[in-house]
Amino acid sequence: MNDLYARLLAAYGAQDWWPAETPFEVMVGAVLTQNTTWIQVERVIERLRAAELLRPAPLRDLPIETLAELIRPAGYPRVKTRRLQTLCAWLIARGDLAGLIDRPTDVLRAELLAVHGVGPETADSILLYALGRPVFVIDAYTRRILSRYGLITGKEPYESLRRLVESRLHTDDPVRDYNELHALLVRHAKTACRVRPQCTACCLRAGCDASQTSGP
Repeated sequence: MNDLYARLLAAYGAQDWWPAETPFEVMVGAVLTQNTTWIQVERVIERLRAAELLRPAPLRDLPIETLAELIRPAGYPRVKTRRLQTLCAWLIARGDLAGLIDRPTDVLRAELLAVHGVGPETADSILLYALGRPVFVIDAYTRRILSRYGLITGKEPYESLRRLVESRLHTDDPVRDYNELHALLVRHAKTACRVRPQCTACCLRAGCDASQTSGP
């Protein structure tokens, strides 16, 4: 895992993720990005920022129809409105971000997973990128690249795969390196390791199982 990380970092450089101005904005983005593209999420974030709504209480208290219209570009507006407002209510009930500082990571993760509409990927994105906790984020890009590279089968349950990556990436700063590796995997999946792999542009081609069957 460290070799893969080093090769991606050499090819693309540091990604400086997550693109957000505040931890709460990361949390909002983690919900909005479900089943949509980041470009659409950025449009919504700008709308919310312009309306001065990127704070838990104003977002929680906004009429459902108003918020649904604001976030419509991100898709599933009524579903995501409920999820956002439920997450805001959870955060406010715990004293906002300041109230989370001393809570153990495993407790926070369990609580986030109990929030309506927050699955493992969303919870781990919040933990890593908003709260600076050492939890690796597993997504479809991670599965695609690691399975093609022969490190996994691609059928592992989310928790098994998360723990596998965390155990195989040796680091003295897991928050930094989990952040960077995940961002690099996303970058590589969009650049070369697409659904139809572009192997000639792949910095991981040497040693990659998929490159043996994808042509020159």
